[in-house]
Amino acid sequence: MGADRQLFTLVSILIGLSIILSYTLTTYTVLLFGVNEFHFVIRQSIFAFLGIGIIYTLSQLNPDKWLKPIGFTLFFGSLILMIAMPFLPETIVSEVGGAKRWIKIAGFSLAPVEFFKVGFVYFLAWSFSRKLGHHDGMGLKNEFKRFLPYAVIFIMAMFIIAFLQKDLGQVVVLGATLLFMLIFAGSSFRFFLTILGGIFSAVVVFILTAEHRILRIKSWWSIAQNSVLELLPDAIADKLRVPVEVEPYQIGNSLNAIHNGGFFGTGLANGTFKLGFLSEVHTDFVLAGLAEEFGFVGLLFVVVVFMWMLQRIFKVANRVEDTSLYLFSIGIGLTLAFSFLVNAYGISGITPIKGISVPFLSYGGSAMLGASFGVGMVLMASKKADMS
Repeated sequence: MGADRQLFTLVSILIGLSIILSYTLTTYTVLLFGVNEFHFVIRQSIFAFLGIGIIYTLSQLNPDKWLKPIGFTLFFGSLILMIAMPFLPETIVSEVGGAKRWIKIAGFSLAPVEFFKVGFVYFLAWSFSRKLGHHDGMGLKNEFKRFLPYAVIFIMAMFIIAFLQKDLGQVVVLGATLLFMLIFAGSSFRFFLTILGGIFSAVVVFILTAEHRILRIKSWWSIAQNSVLELLPDAIADKLRVPVEVEPYQIGNSLNAIHNGGFFGTGLANGTFKLGFLSEVHTDFVLAGLAEEFGFVGLLFVVVVFMWMLQRIFKVANRVEDTSLYLFSIGIGLTLAFSFLVNAYGISGITPIKGISVPFLSYGGSAMLGASFGVGMVLMASKKADMS
């Protein structure tokens, strides 16, 4: 059986759209950095073709022979790089905001965490298929015992990503993926709720131990509080209300860009909020830029393509008989879905902004190549599934 052609086509559509957006949304950015107007679109095109090449190449490989070595190479290789990055010189590692997240390679910067996510999902799928199974009334205590090694690994990864790299958004995505993979691997719902409470508590601790995250929460709440507090009694609402100490600049302009797009959008290259009002619109706020220029119709198109892509990934999971391939495909689908949701909720003001890019759509080589490895490996697995 061949790889799933529909999945390959859907991902290619998203990648192609990212090239268009990397040109039309960077009008102000190229002036700000004093680079050629085609600077970003050329770089994005390079990574787009590399991504499609990775996906196609992986889809042609034998999953029984190649999936395991590729998965473990991504897991251990990126983990070693993330551990080593704080100790590497600035000539090799880029430092932004006190965090070393990117390794400089031939004029480009790559973030190992994007490849670690795929490797982490593979490691969980491989190990869960060997160690876990249906809980069969084994009790909460015994479920915790068999989960303990994974908890240790996740806490280590969480420390590296959240503290050393100051990237809480990736921890949220990985934590949510781990949580739901446990359910599909056979854990009980009670265990699911217990771990959910633990992860939520850990996220709260990470927020309270970093001033910039507290400010981000206040900024988000200052714009979201009115719509929430009006549902509560005045006595309670007054206690929960906070003064607008930090102007919610990004969220406000993001919402205005979405509103300005209306139903059909302002037209390609006719958006105004990309002109210095909404920074990094081609990366974390690409959906807001898309909504302004292509409107609700354009945004709906992207959502439909993305949902269709996820449906094909989960169909692969449903049709393969190998438990590790089943869990891996589910894990990749969940990672992509959570990344999209975290970004979409952030730019619409539903949740605080986490700095997570939209898979295959946002400008950036690391996210593009990391997601390409994930989908390519799912396509490799689809060769063992009946996709008719």
